[in-house]
Amino acid sequence: MENRMGRALRRGVALGLALAAAWGVSLTADVGSVRRSLSALGERPALTVSLLAAQMGELPGGDRKLTGWGRLLLKGSPLLAAGEEAVTERLSAGGQPDSDEPDGAGPADREDMDPPDLQPPANGGEGILEMTGRGKEGSSYLSDGGVYVYNRTGLDLSSSLLGEGSVQVSLGEGPQILIVHTHGSEAYSMTDGDIYEESDPYRTTDCTHNVVRVGEEMATIFRAYGFQVIHDTTLCDYPSYNGAYDRSKAVVEQWLAQYPTIRVVLDVHRDALVGSEGEVYKMVSQEAGQKVAQVMMVLGTDAGGAEHPGWRDNLAFALRLQRNLVRGYTSLVRPTVLRKSRYNQHLSPGSVLVEVGGHGNSLSEAIAGGRLWADNVARTLLEMRG
Repeated sequence: MENRMGRALRRGVALGLALAAAWGVSLTADVGSVRRSLSALGERPALTVSLLAAQMGELPGGDRKLTGWGRLLLKGSPLLAAGEEAVTERLSAGGQPDSDEPDGAGPADREDMDPPDLQPPANGGEGILEMTGRGKEGSSYLSDGGVYVYNRTGLDLSSSLLGEGSVQVSLGEGPQILIVHTHGSEAYSMTDGDIYEESDPYRTTDCTHNVVRVGEEMATIFRAYGFQVIHDTTLCDYPSYNGAYDRSKAVVEQWLAQYPTIRVVLDVHRDALVGSEGEVYKMVSQEAGQKVAQVMMVLGTDAGGAEHPGWRDNLAFALRLQRNLVRGYTSLVRPTVLRKSRYNQHLSPGSVLVEVGGHGNSLSEAIAGGRLWADNVARTLLEMRG
C-alpha cells in the first residue's frame, strides 16, 4: 500500500511538472523551436523521458502507441511529445526506465530497492495480452546476422561491438554450470490452473510454482547432456527484496570458491511487462506448434560506474549462445539487452542473467520455453567443449 501511495505521489508531482512545462512552452515558444532546443540538448532528453515514464508507466514494445489521457497530455505538451519515441524505445525490450536503475557504484547492481507493483488484470485472464519481442534495424539496436542487442547502457556503441571480446569459457571435469535466482520468488500467472499461495502479487515462496521451478527444469536438461549442474534454490529476495543482489552475490562467491571448475553462471528470472492502462503482457513464441514463453538474456557493463572489465567477454559468450538460438528456433529468444548495471556478472566469465517469460505467462509456458532454451544452449556448450 505504501509503495502504491508513493508511486501515486511521484506521478502527481511529475504531472504538475509536466503541466507547468506545457504552460511555459505555450508562453515562450512554438513546437518547432522546442524540438530544436531538445535536439541541441542531445538525443536523450532525460527530463522529457523521466516525465513521460512517470506519467505513462511501463509501455510495451513494438509499434503500440499511447492512448487515452496519455495521448491527450502529449497533445497539450510539446515538451512531453518530443520524448515519446525515446520512452517507447527504452521500454521496447522490457523492464523499467533507466531512471530506476542504481548508478552501479554501490553494492546493489539492479533495480533492487522495491519490487515492481504488479496487479492482476481487471478481467482475469482476459486482461493478458500476447506479444513477441523482436529486434529491428537502427535506433538503439545493434545487429549482426540476425542477432540483435538492445543497447540501454547510455554508451555510444556500434555493431562492431558484437565482434569484440573472447569467449573465455573452458569446460572441464567437475561442476560446470551454476544456476541461481536473485529474485527466486518471482512467479507466473495462474491462468493454466497452476494455483499457488502468493507472498506478494505474482510471487510465491513455493519453489514448485515460482521461477526456481523453471531453473530446475533447465538444470534437468543440462544434466541430460552430461553436464554437472549446481542449482542453488535460495530465495535471495525473501523476506526482503531490498539487498537481493548482495545476497545472490554471496551465494555465487561461495559456490565459485568451492568449485573452481564452474564456468557458466545463470541467474534465472522472469520479466514483468505492464501497459500504460494496466494491461499485462506475456512474451510468447510458437515453436513446433507449441506456445512457449520467450527467453531474454541480459548482460551488464561498467557503464554505471562499477568495475566490470570483462563485460565484453561475457557479451561474446552470450552472443555465441544467441547465434545458435536464432538458427535453432523461430522466435524463442528476444533481443539480448545490454545494460549499465553489472548484475554480479563481474564474478566470473560466462555469467548471464536469463529472463524466462514474464508475469503474464503461465508456468507451463515458462517451463516449455526454459527447456527449449537450455536444450539449445547445452548443445552449444558441447560444441565449445569439442
